Amino acid sequence: MKLDIKSAVHTFDSDFQPKDNSSSEGKLDVARCFSLIFLHAGCLGVIWVGWSWFAVWVAVFLYFTRMFAITAFLHRYFSHRTFKTSRFMQFLFAAAAGTAAQRGALWWAAHHRKHHRQSDQETDVHSPYTKGFWWSHIGWIASPKNFATDYDEIKDFAKYPELVFLNRFNKIVPILLGIGLYFFGSWVAVSWPGLETSGWQMVVWGFFISTTVLFHGTQTINSLAHIFGSRRFDTQDQSKNNFWLSLITLGEGWHNNHHYHMHSTRQGFYWWEIDPTYYGLKIMSWLGLVSDLKPVPDRVLEEGRKRDSTS
Repeated sequence: MKLDIKSAVHTFDSDFQPKDNSSSEGKLDVARCFSLIFLHAGCLGVIWVGWSWFAVWVAVFLYFTRMFAITAFLHRYFSHRTFKTSRFMQFLFAAAAGTAAQRGALWWAAHHRKHHRQSDQETDVHSPYTKGFWWSHIGWIASPKNFATDYDEIKDFAKYPELVFLNRFNKIVPILLGIGLYFFGSWVAVSWPGLETSGWQMVVWGFFISTTVLFHGTQTINSLAHIFGSRRFDTQDQSKNNFWLSLITLGEGWHNNHHYHMHSTRQGFYWWEIDPTYYGLKIMSWLGLVSDLKPVPDRVLEEGRKRDSTS
């Protein structure tokens, strides 16, 4: 590990970095993964602020609302364009997903597009088969090799300056969330003292704990969803369908389905495969907020039924 001024600057400006970092493969940089370390360390604040049911439920609420922003927009919209929405809505949800401190929407989607072309091959940056479980789960995101945004991969969205701004200065929205939670908790403490919360308690639970759990929930799809589960479709990787992961990630656990046909909005292909993100997008389509949700092709559904009947 090494600490330098350029790495420290990059902590706040994600584009302050040369694109070629091939020599950094497999290495970690303290300054460049500072936010990740800070995020986990902040959870220890619970020792001093304690807990309340109000703070716990705020943490749960923020976990699931931000998981929806990640799965619906960072993944199904920005990465795969499985539905359409307005410029305002794409900005709004890019900002909402940005509060999860998983870097910018363009960085996220560019890496994910590469992942689908290289899944579980040597060039896949987060395969548990080629680089090990811990690297696939957390190490890859802390490597300077993977910090740059490859804008060539995401030209369709890089043409929007507001998305580039959010991507480049991706620490802004998480910081604003933390500040907002502090003032919200302080206001609740004065207005409803019976809820037994405070500004700092709200920061620890609503930001640090919720965001840390959210990070690991998201990363299970890179790591666990390629190790544990069942395979309905023959794909060139080791993607699996996992019911339990679909619960904590709002439908992303149907990973083998997704790797077989990535262009469908729905990842739980059949009615019994729970996909809350799809249900949420369906409601949004009824309200006119999104449109043109791409269905699972009949040929894919029929092939899946045949495989299920013979397994």
